[in-house]
Amino acid sequence: MLSKHINPDKLIRESKDKKSNHHHLTGKDSDSTPHPYGARYGITSIPKFHIPSKGASAETTYQLIHDELSLDGSPSLNLASFVQTWMPEPANRLMLENVSKNLIDQDEYPMTQEIHTRCVSILANLWHAPSTHQAIGTATTGSSEAIQLGGLAMKRRWQERRKAEGKSIHEPGPNIIMGANAQVALEKFARYFEVECRLVPVSVESKYRLDPKKAMEYVDENTIGVYVILGSTYTGHYEPVKEMSDLLDEYELKTGIYVPIHVDGASGAFIAPFAHPKLLWDFKLPRVVSINTSGHKFGLAYVGVGWVVWRSKEHLPKDLIFELHYLGSVEYSFSLNFSRPAAPIIAQYFNFVHLGFEGYRAVAKDDLKNARLLSRALEKSGWYTVLSDIHRPKAENILQKSAHDDFDEENTENYEEGLPVVAFRFSDSFQKSYPEIQQKWIQVLLRAKGWIVPNYELAPDLEQVQILRVVVKENMTESLVDRLLEDIVDVTQDLIKQESPTNALTLLGNHSRKNRDNSGKMDEGSGSEYSERVRKGLGMLKIRPAEC
Repeated sequence: MLSKHINPDKLIRESKDKKSNHHHLTGKDSDSTPHPYGARYGITSIPKFHIPSKGASAETTYQLIHDELSLDGSPSLNLASFVQTWMPEPANRLMLENVSKNLIDQDEYPMTQEIHTRCVSILANLWHAPSTHQAIGTATTGSSEAIQLGGLAMKRRWQERRKAEGKSIHEPGPNIIMGANAQVALEKFARYFEVECRLVPVSVESKYRLDPKKAMEYVDENTIGVYVILGSTYTGHYEPVKEMSDLLDEYELKTGIYVPIHVDGASGAFIAPFAHPKLLWDFKLPRVVSINTSGHKFGLAYVGVGWVVWRSKEHLPKDLIFELHYLGSVEYSFSLNFSRPAAPIIAQYFNFVHLGFEGYRAVAKDDLKNARLLSRALEKSGWYTVLSDIHRPKAENILQKSAHDDFDEENTENYEEGLPVVAFRFSDSFQKSYPEIQQKWIQVLLRAKGWIVPNYELAPDLEQVQILRVVVKENMTESLVDRLLEDIVDVTQDLIKQESPTNALTLLGNHSRKNRDNSGKMDEGSGSEYSERVRKGLGMLKIRPAEC
């Protein structure tokens, strides 16, 4: 039957020439003869499921893996990821020179540890910690690890308060509050460390993010803290940290119950200080006890470095800090990982010194300017509605802009705060005119042109809305924005034209995808679902858009 399942590995295996070790002309084993390209793997399969009995030369191995990796997408055209994909050549050299260093070996690499400490102090100062000398923090693999540490510290301090009051820490147990738009790392903390996850529904009215007033309905004496996200991975909106803080201040005055805030600044903590300096979101708010960020996102370092900083030492319980004696000196560790590559931390410090405040500010402003350009152009097409708001003037500036009264269009502070992210969907009028066209086809057709632009559902309660998302990073220049827009327009026009070959995708919409061979991968349904108590009717667990 034509519809039967096809296993490509089996087809290759059955189609090979039958092996003969003795060559009829040379009398030698053909495998022992050097080949100009790929050595023996030029005519045999590269190992996939077991280690080969014999190795290959370094050059051959490099070429084989290099060739396979050429099938990956281009990092510079990966608009789905927040992760930085470019650094200047001197930074590349510096990382290569230090690629073998392990950050945990503080006695062996004291200068590397000093650079780590400098980075923590710089971030504490950038985020207005009461004292950069009293602030404490650490490098992490990324924001995912940093979020776990921030949550653990809040949980442990909640336990200490409960014990001091003579109350149980088990019944009914701790809970943590976050918007339903939270990136999966935040929910991982709740599941991995046995904390009830209270997801606050998001809505169009709340701008697809946490609604502080609604969040207060979930707060009680067992709430260890609130995760507030400075830059939603869905639409780039900042969650209102100040409003959340004010409401918790009022709650404490009425009840005596203290509930802290951890700010997930995975992306925004490296944008807001430079592009939105007047925004209140960091340690200027006493209720903010810890902040995390990803150095490998808008911190502009290569992947592998995140940060978590506490406002002061009292907010990091001592029993989370381990004292080590076996690496040549007394050292302290309060991260989930032990060994950690030092090169990404060094790359972060390179950026601090190389760019300085003005350099980071210039990059942030350029990213937001290009994001505004793409947002406006998409809306002007009439085919798309933009859900992100960084191109919209603040309410107090709308009249000024309408009157053309000295409105500075290049001043980022005149617009709604947010990440340089463009989240968009088909406009209502487009969907009415062309109901047969599926938005996910835009992702497929752009991928054929090299662009990686994801199409995905919004957070629970808004799953019926699908959006496309573009993350505008440092390497997304205006010329690339122009090229991207041209390709979006081209593929959209092709779908509209009934006579276009592209319209054949309509046929694909009538057929379900056939299952592929998932060797080495988890089958669908292998993951667990959130309990009804946790989900509160928000539906089953879904994979969030990648933070990367």
